Order: sequence, then structure tokens, then C-alpha cells
Amino acid sequence: MLKKVSSVAIILMFLLVSIGVVMASDKGNARKGKYLYRKNCRTCHIEDGSAKALSPISKTQAEWKKVFDDVSALECKDEWAKLSEKDKVDMYAHLWGHAFDSPSPAKCN
Repeated sequence: MLKKVSSVAIILMFLLVSIGVVMASDKGNARKGKYLYRKNCRTCHIEDGSAKALSPISKTQAEWKKVFDDVSALECKDEWAKLSEKDKVDMYAHLWGHAFDSPSPAKCN
């Protein structure tokens, strides 16, 4: 009986952890997003760059959501088209998570 209860507990724990991993993956990987932002966007979006200086704290969370909801309005939309959907979700996780009004705004780019 004890083995049966232990087995059920282990299976339930495995299922809960699996569900948590799947749910977390939908939110994006902010750490990877930071890397992607620096690799793909930061080169132009710096002071004296070819585009307006931009960092996570340049916008509020609502403003970042608006940007990612419609990237067709951006001047760099052709560059965005080269990114996978997963990469966009990861960058969004980084920028939104460190926005001006977030609980942990970015201290540096």
C-alpha cells in the first residue's frame, strides 16, 4: 500500500513539474531574449546608432506589448521577419520583464 501511494505521489509530482515547464515555456526565455536583443537590435539602437536609442526601460510594459502586438509598423520590420516566433517571444520576455514600470527594471543594457 505504501509503495502504491509513493508511486502515485511521484507520478503526480512529475505531472505538476511537466505542466510547470510547459507553462513557463509559453512565456519565453528572458535570458535568451536578452542575448537576442543584444545580437539583433542593440547594434542599431544605441546612442549614435542608425536607429533611436532603445533599451528595456525605454518603454513601459504596456508599450512593449503594443510594439510586439504589431511589428508591421516598425521601420525595422524586415529585420523582425527574419526572427523566429520563439525568438520574438524570448525578446518580449526580456524587454517586458525589465520595462520601466516592471518590478525589476533594467539597470543597464
